Amino acid sequence: MSIFVDEHTKVVVQGLTGSQGRFHGLRNRDYGTQVVAGVTPGKGGTDVEGIPVFDRVSEAVTETGASASLVFVPARMAAAAVLEAAEAGIGLVVCITEGIPLHDELRLVDRLATELPATRLVGPNCPGVISPGRANLGITPGEIATAGGPVGIVSRSGTLTYQALQELTRQGIGQTTCVGIGGDPFPGTRFVDCLEAFEDDPETEAVILIGEIGGDEEERAARFISESMSKPVVAYVAGLTAPPGRRMGHAGAIVSGGSGGAAPKVEALRQAGAHVVASPSDLGRRMAEVLGSG
Repeated sequence: MSIFVDEHTKVVVQGLTGSQGRFHGLRNRDYGTQVVAGVTPGKGGTDVEGIPVFDRVSEAVTETGASASLVFVPARMAAAAVLEAAEAGIGLVVCITEGIPLHDELRLVDRLATELPATRLVGPNCPGVISPGRANLGITPGEIATAGGPVGIVSRSGTLTYQALQELTRQGIGQTTCVGIGGDPFPGTRFVDCLEAFEDDPETEAVILIGEIGGDEEERAARFISESMSKPVVAYVAGLTAPPGRRMGHAGAIVSGGSGGAAPKVEALRQAGAHVVASPSDLGRRMAEVLGSG
């Protein structure tokens, strides 16, 4: 098994005719993902290298049976694009777009939770979801991933997502699913959502969790690990040397008022029983030790 996506997932790319949508949509198709449609208002009836383009997501769903959406829509229109997909019955929306205004994100996440709960949003501002050998929805380079499991990955950091995949691959350890949830303060899918799914996935034997400064998602994850997780977790938290009060890249990555720092997150994860490493380059080696020790 995998979580969220597999070889049966049919994907519509919103923004397929744009440069980023075209590049990554075709790259995902070359990986083996079922990219069945694109959507760009006003370009319905055209195609991108054989992938039909529709004006509306609802048309793409009706004509192709698309079940997931990959969003490469400019920031000012991205929230509306996600809602259009949800209203069309899409069960999973992966939003790669960064720079969405925070008030748009907040309204989007609230509307999905209250009115369209059947749709899971991953992101925004994320690298996407890859189940190696099965499907790749996003911008993750599939060539650094290894199919066959048994490790799941969930990360707030895009770059460290890639490093975790490569560190595991160097150790000869495969992955079940890798989920980049993004670092914005209002993510659609959170650490705990992914930990719950990995806990229920029989092919996942252990999990890598990559956190960063800002918010309290890592502390929430620590409580879940302590109370509900039977599988080992190897964790890394970026930002131990970040100066308080300074925004550090991601919109959510800010330490203010003495909260959100890396040190308390590390301590919470350690207290929960996670194997916390000091450097992302230690993730693969430590996971090999954990799996070897059973």
